[in-house]
Amino acid sequence: SRPAARGAQGKMAAPMSEGSPASAPGAAPYGNFPNYSRFHPPEGRVRLLPGGLLRRLFPAAARPLLGLDVGCNSGELSVALYRHLLGLQESEGSLDQPAAGKDLNLLCCDIDPVLIERAQQCSPFPAYISFANLDIMDSSAREPFLSSYLGRFGRSTFDIGFCMSVTMWIHLNHGDSGLMEFLSFLSSLCKYLLIEPQPWKCYRAAARRLRKLGRNDFDHFRSLAINGDMAERITQILTKDCAMELVCCFGSTSWDRSLLLFKSNGSDHEGRESSEQEQ
Repeated sequence: SRPAARGAQGKMAAPMSEGSPASAPGAAPYGNFPNYSRFHPPEGRVRLLPGGLLRRLFPAAARPLLGLDVGCNSGELSVALYRHLLGLQESEGSLDQPAAGKDLNLLCCDIDPVLIERAQQCSPFPAYISFANLDIMDSSAREPFLSSYLGRFGRSTFDIGFCMSVTMWIHLNHGDSGLMEFLSFLSSLCKYLLIEPQPWKCYRAAARRLRKLGRNDFDHFRSLAINGDMAERITQILTKDCAMELVCCFGSTSWDRSLLLFKSNGSDHEGRESSEQEQ
């Protein structure tokens, strides 16, 4: 549903010229649907998250907190998450609440440059929400880009990461090893991770849409050994292989996707965080 992301300095992982996404939305091979928020509205997720979540997770952390949203599409959900986490009403923009935005800076990335351009044009919080065209699976692009962003704040990690309906697209396009590498990378980069995995039935539906349009099947679909209950499988990977713990399941959306919050147990995070706060 929501895309992986593309590198500001890397190559496009998916050429969008072969059949425009607007004319054949079902063929969006990286989840870069042009009207995603119309069929999965942001409210379906944010209503599951309790108010004051950031204060509860980071009672004494220095501000601003830094967030990373991977696969932000055209930014509607990113903005809705930002408003909800800061307690801003729909009518309130950055000019109405200049102080509130200073609590959180959010970097949002996506594989589709057209969607990112739309997000940039429509953002009500340009000073605090940054949208970037980045392929999160291209290490040669992501490493310098994310390090540069974090370096502006004197930081080496993000406080919280968001991965909303992205894991399936990583999995289908990069296989089991790609999914493992993606989750390992995110867990090393974020103290908390809010993740919404797509269930296995979505994998089958995505492959069926592609075949219906006469496209080749996803390269890895038939060879995936990580399958079945994807929320459970991803929880296992994050807790057993990535030194994270499951903090909370906030329930499921009306389209049957769980919202799971994980926390890093890594001493590396703790050490870097304390040294950064001392500086």
